[in-house]
Amino acid sequence: MRNLVVKWVLGLVLLGMWLVPGAARAQQAGDEPKKYELGGITVSGARYLDPNTLIGLTGLRVGDAISVPGEEIGKSIRKLWAQGILGDVSVTIARIEGNKIFLDYNLKERPRLSKFTFTGIRSGQKEDLTKKITLIRGKVVTDALLNNTRTQVRKFFVNKGYLDAKVNVVQVADSSLSNSVALRIDVEKGSKVRIHDIAFEGNKAFKDSKLRSKFKKTKERKPYKFLTAGKFQRSEYEEDKKKLVEFYNAEGYRDATIVSDTLIRDEKGLALRIKVDEGPKYYFRHITWSGNYLYDDKTLANVLGIKPGSPYSKEILDKRLNYNPTGQDISSLYLNDGYLFFTIDPVESKVEGDSIDIEMRLSEGVQAHIKDINIAGNTKTSDHVLRRTLRTLPGDKFNRELLIRSQREIATLGYFDPEKIGINPVPNQADGTVDINYTVVEKPSDQVTLSGGWGGYAGFIGTVGLVFNNFSLRKAGTLRNWTPVPAGDGQRLSLNVQANGVQYQAYSLSFTEPWLGGRRPNSFSFSLNHSVQRTGAALDAASDQFIKVNSATVGLGRQLRVPDDYFTLSNSLSYSQYQTQNYPVIPGASTGTFNNITLNTTLARNSIDNPTYTRRGSSLSLSLSLTPPYSLLNPDHPSNNQWIEFHKWMFDASWFTPIVGKLVLNTRAHFGFLGTYNSNKEIGPFERFKMGGAGLGYNGGGNYLVGTDYVGLRGYDDPGTAYAIPTAQGQQAGGIAFNKYVLEMRYPVSLNPAATVYVLAFAEAGNAFDSYQNYNPYKLYRSAGVGARVFMSAFGLLGFDYGHGFDSVVPLNAGGAKQDPNHFHFIIGQQIR
Repeated sequence: MRNLVVKWVLGLVLLGMWLVPGAARAQQAGDEPKKYELGGITVSGARYLDPNTLIGLTGLRVGDAISVPGEEIGKSIRKLWAQGILGDVSVTIARIEGNKIFLDYNLKERPRLSKFTFTGIRSGQKEDLTKKITLIRGKVVTDALLNNTRTQVRKFFVNKGYLDAKVNVVQVADSSLSNSVALRIDVEKGSKVRIHDIAFEGNKAFKDSKLRSKFKKTKERKPYKFLTAGKFQRSEYEEDKKKLVEFYNAEGYRDATIVSDTLIRDEKGLALRIKVDEGPKYYFRHITWSGNYLYDDKTLANVLGIKPGSPYSKEILDKRLNYNPTGQDISSLYLNDGYLFFTIDPVESKVEGDSIDIEMRLSEGVQAHIKDINIAGNTKTSDHVLRRTLRTLPGDKFNRELLIRSQREIATLGYFDPEKIGINPVPNQADGTVDINYTVVEKPSDQVTLSGGWGGYAGFIGTVGLVFNNFSLRKAGTLRNWTPVPAGDGQRLSLNVQANGVQYQAYSLSFTEPWLGGRRPNSFSFSLNHSVQRTGAALDAASDQFIKVNSATVGLGRQLRVPDDYFTLSNSLSYSQYQTQNYPVIPGASTGTFNNITLNTTLARNSIDNPTYTRRGSSLSLSLSLTPPYSLLNPDHPSNNQWIEFHKWMFDASWFTPIVGKLVLNTRAHFGFLGTYNSNKEIGPFERFKMGGAGLGYNGGGNYLVGTDYVGLRGYDDPGTAYAIPTAQGQQAGGIAFNKYVLEMRYPVSLNPAATVYVLAFAEAGNAFDSYQNYNPYKLYRSAGVGARVFMSAFGLLGFDYGHGFDSVVPLNAGGAKQDPNHFHFIIGQQIR
């Protein structure tokens, strides 16, 4: 900047010398500046800049009256300098014709950037810096550009803990291009400087360790804190200081302040010394209400829930007034009844000693009714699919609780990014109405399902499937809608192929319409399945050993209103035919044709907030599967399973509880029981339970063959392997009862809808039993471990778990080999139950 000023001053001096001959002497002699009419402006020395643009930047126009000497020319020079694109400017008089003067601006352009390089840093850091700094080839190299580059590079390394980083930007002439320079950015990072100590002064109510825990980003680096970076960032430190004051305020210390803070540099690194003034601790005393007509003081006080003598906290007061995540608050009391224009203003009416009186000043207003519902952002999904899920309808009273419920219903559709669902009520107090604007962002919901597993009989089982979660049968008749398939009406179409050559094959097709008739959420579904598994040496010989299964299912479901509308009741009727020939894995049913007619009824309640990464809510399900009671209706009914009979009870429960921030606790319980109607009839080999591993089982997972439910238990082998949990005392049929309990902590790494990632730690226990005489709910196989889940919209769920089994398993045929208690589980396309 100093060089610019010097050049500008010299330019003015030279201008005074180069102007009309004798002008300087005339000025010295006391002559007045002479007035001229500007006859024209020319530009010389400009090679890359447009002359007309430069003339426009001077601010002078042909015909302007200027004085020589005078301020007009000096101002024009300053305007050119202000652009930062010139290295030198001088003005000469080209000629004078009468009272007209012609000026020539002689310019020297600044060089342009041809390239830039880094020295002193790693290649990875070079790539990161290249994305951060704004250096573009061909850009004029100005002082501002050089200073900004130097600042950005140094800030990059300071944020990584290199507080002593030095950056020097050197211009190197580029001979390959005219008027161009290359920038060499020299970096001396130095050593990382970490925070080794954070200490407080003046704190009496809380220990240093308690106050340090309130710093979320600014942490000490200790040998035992190997995951703590210990770096110092000024912006994060300022935020942490605010959090510290907020903590004091929440504990009743409303006057608490940070008096001073010192950053000390020593041989160990950085030490922070923070002096606080806690001030006295205050308490709530009298809370009074004014302006309330709908609810009396006692009702409002009960909802507020703050007792006299409680520590004074603005944070708690605000939660109880406006939004209490753990219960009702004052605002919801009014807003859920339509009083959108309700306001409440807590005023400290009196402060006496350590006690504070609060006066709650209310303005209840009038009830607001919903006028218009506007939806934006659904580029693929039809409007009616969104509108039918909303709990806020035109003409209804405004209700904040139903607004939040509508947001949850949109998220559970699975078609939109749950983190970007926007709700904006636009009130109109003049007519007592409110418009509600919903905004959504579509995300891919269709899936290419790829799954695989390994078992003892079928070997590797691979699955390829297509799942269209937002299908439209209504649009299928128009060719232009096949891009690649008609979509937007919220129907689900699934096609699945599972195979291991000729040894095992399975095909399935299913369709679901969630709103049959379009008026209520009554679902209709049907599915078709065919599978075949062969065993034996000659898989294509006439003496082939096989089981073939053909099945069809039709289902109806509806949403209930009692006890609440989170409940659903679904019923399905299915028919399965099993054809077996010398099939060795089904005791008692190795050859023959077996029929299964089953009625299933499921009562479920689901209140989770987000199906991809759930933070709160629960999912409960009780299902009962019944076949006709043949043996009760006909005592002579054969017991050879030609017409299968059973009753099967399943209960699944899952609760999600937020712990702190995004950390979530998921607790689960699962039970299953299988029985017959006649105590004299043995339970057949169909519809049994097998437990262990990732829940894949020897046939690749699922219940295509004999309806077996495979229940995962991490830390143990999959069923069908040597060290599998010995369900049914070594029989291959499986158990008739099981129970399982899971405790799981989850934390998200990324909530990006394209790839949602979270890590987890788990502890679980379970077992399956071959008879009710052997059933013991306390005899459980226990395990614990860690894992991760990756949900990609195109491929579904990927799971990785590493589990340790605490209880030894008696091997079926391991030949005395020792069991490995550690197991790695890889899951594609399914959840571990």
